[in-house]
Amino acid sequence: MIKVGIIGATGYTGVELTRILSAHPKAQVSVMSSHSYVGKRFSEVYPDKTDLVDDYLVAQDAKAMMAQSDVVFLALPHGHAVSVVREGLAQKKPVIDLGADFRFQDKDVYEAWYHVDHTGADLMPSARYCLPEINREDIPGTMVVANPGCYPTSVILGLAPLLERGWIDENSIIIDAKSGVSGAGRKVTEATSFVEINDAIKAYGLTNHRHTPEIEEQLSKLAKTPVMVNFTPHLVPMTRGILSTMVANLKEDVSQEALTEIYQQRYEKEYFVHLLAPGVYPSTKWVYGSNHVHIQVKKDERTNRVLVVSAIDNLVKGASGQAVQNMNLLFGLPETMGIDMPPMFP
Repeated sequence: MIKVGIIGATGYTGVELTRILSAHPKAQVSVMSSHSYVGKRFSEVYPDKTDLVDDYLVAQDAKAMMAQSDVVFLALPHGHAVSVVREGLAQKKPVIDLGADFRFQDKDVYEAWYHVDHTGADLMPSARYCLPEINREDIPGTMVVANPGCYPTSVILGLAPLLERGWIDENSIIIDAKSGVSGAGRKVTEATSFVEINDAIKAYGLTNHRHTPEIEEQLSKLAKTPVMVNFTPHLVPMTRGILSTMVANLKEDVSQEALTEIYQQRYEKEYFVHLLAPGVYPSTKWVYGSNHVHIQVKKDERTNRVLVVSAIDNLVKGASGQAVQNMNLLFGLPETMGIDMPPMFP
C-alpha cells in the first residue's frame, strides 16, 4: 500500500482527496494535517465520514509527515509549498502540489500575478506541470508534481486538438468560464455567502485572474508559439463544476466534419475525456463528482469561428481527482485506479 500524507486535509480539495483515497485499493492515508482542527478526528469536522475516516488531525510538520508517507499531497493555497517541497526532496519523497507555486517555469511570472515572493526558484527545475492527457510521459519519476488549476484544465483539454493542428489564430482566443462556489475554498467570505451568490451570476477577475498566465503558458507549449487569451471567469450559484466556452478564429475554412474528427482522434484512447454526440452540449451536472471531462466542438459557418465547450468537476478533474491520477502514474499503477467512478446524476 502507498502511504499518503495530506497537508491541508480539511479544505475542500483535501476532503475530496480523502474521499477518493479512502476507496483506493492501493493507497492509504497515513497522516493528515489541519491548521484549524488539530487534535480532532476528521469525522468530527466532516460527519459524512463517520466510521469511514476517523483519523486524528495533526499540526503541519513537513519533516514528520514525510517520514510517515510515500507521497504527500499539499492541498493548501499558493505560497505554502516551498518548505514542503524542500523537505520532500531531502527525503526523496514526491510532493503533489494542488496549489500554484510550481506551475510556472519563471518565478517572475508567478510573483507578478500572485503578488508574493517565490523563495524556491532553485526548486523549479525539479517540478513538472502534470496534466496526464497532455504530458503523461513526463510524470513518472517526477519529484514535484504541479497539479493543474481547475479553469486551466477545462481550457487546455478543450483547445489542445486545435492548437496542436495549428488550425486557430492563437491570439484570437476568448474564454468565458463559469465555476461553482466550492472553487473559492471553504473559508467564508462576503463574496461567497449565500445572500451574495444565491439567484445571481457575476464575473470576476477580469483581465487579471491568476489562472490567465497558467493558461497562456500551457497553450503556448501546445501551439509552439506565444498565445495570449482573454479569460473571463464567472461565479454561479452551484456547489461544483466548471463550464468553459472557448471561441477562436479559424485560420482556414475547416469543415465541421474535420473538427469533429480531430477531437475524436485526439481523445479516443483517453478514458476520462469524452467528445459528446453532435448537437449535445456539456453540462456540469453530467460530470458531477467524477474525473470525467465532456467536450463539444462546433463551427460557426457564418463567422468562420470555432466554439469549444468543456465541462469538468472543479474538485475532481480540476483538483483532487487529477492529483490521484498523477499519483497513479508516479507509482506505476493503472491511471484510472480509484478514480474511475461514474458521475453522480441527478
